[in-house]
Amino acid sequence: MRLEIISKTPTTLAHPTPLLFVHGAWHGAWCWDEYFLDDFARHGYAVHALSLRGHGGSEGRERLRWARIADYVADVDQVVKQLAAPPVIIGHSMGGLITQKYLESHSARAAVLLASVPPMGVLATTLRLALRHPIEFIKVNATLSLFPLVATPALAQESFFSSRMPAAQAQKFFQKLQDESFLGFLDMLMLNLPQPQRVQTPMLVLGAADDTVFHPHEVEATARAYHTQATIFPGMAHDMMLEEGWQSVAETIRKWLSEKGI
Repeated sequence: MRLEIISKTPTTLAHPTPLLFVHGAWHGAWCWDEYFLDDFARHGYAVHALSLRGHGGSEGRERLRWARIADYVADVDQVVKQLAAPPVIIGHSMGGLITQKYLESHSARAAVLLASVPPMGVLATTLRLALRHPIEFIKVNATLSLFPLVATPALAQESFFSSRMPAAQAQKFFQKLQDESFLGFLDMLMLNLPQPQRVQTPMLVLGAADDTVFHPHEVEATARAYHTQATIFPGMAHDMMLEEGWQSVAETIRKWLSEKGI
C-alpha cells in the first residue's frame, strides 16, 4: 500500500526516538503538518505523519468505504517498520483508537491519545449526532458514507473547531476534509473495540473541554482504562492540533516525553 508520509528532520537530532502522528476520521496527515510537525522538529524530534489508506495522498480512495480499523492498524505497522527506531505514537480521535488497537499486539516507546475514541467506542457520540442531525444521520446510513456529517462548514465547525477560530481558517480546514470508511465506523461502534488490558505501553491522555465529539468525561474514562489521569485543556474543541492554544498541547506532550526519558 502506497501511503503518504510527511516527515520533518530537525537541524539537530536532540531525541533519538521518532514521533509518528496518526490522524482521525475525515482528516489526513495535513492536520499535523499545519503546526505540530514543524514545532516538534524545531525541538529536535524526527517527526512523521501518515495519511491512512484512502486519505490524503495515500492509495485506496476508491475502496475507502470498506476499509477496516485492522487495515488502518496495518498502515501504522507499515510505517513503523520504515522508521529508524520504535516511535512514540500520537493518535487523534479515530487515530487514537487505531493507536490503542496497534498497541494490543505491538510495542512502542510511548503513546499519546489526543481527543481519542474511548475504549467503549463511539456509541454515545453516534447517539448525540443522530439526535442533533437526524437528516444527515439518515443520509449516512442510506449512502454508507460518513461525509454528510461534515458536509458543510457549519457542521465541520460544530464537530471540530471552536467558535473562536477565524472563519477563513475554519473554511481552509473544512476544504481539506473528506469521506470516511463506513465499515471503520462500525468497527468503532461495536465490531473492533480496544482492549486496554492488552496494552502495556505508557500512555498520555489529553482532551478538550469544549469537545462535542468526545466529552471530557469520556476522555477521563479513557485515562482510567489505561491507569492514568487525563489532562483537559480549557477553551478547546476537538481538533486540538489546529485550535488556538495548540502550543500548550504540544508543550504538554514534550514535557511528558521528557519525564519518560524520551
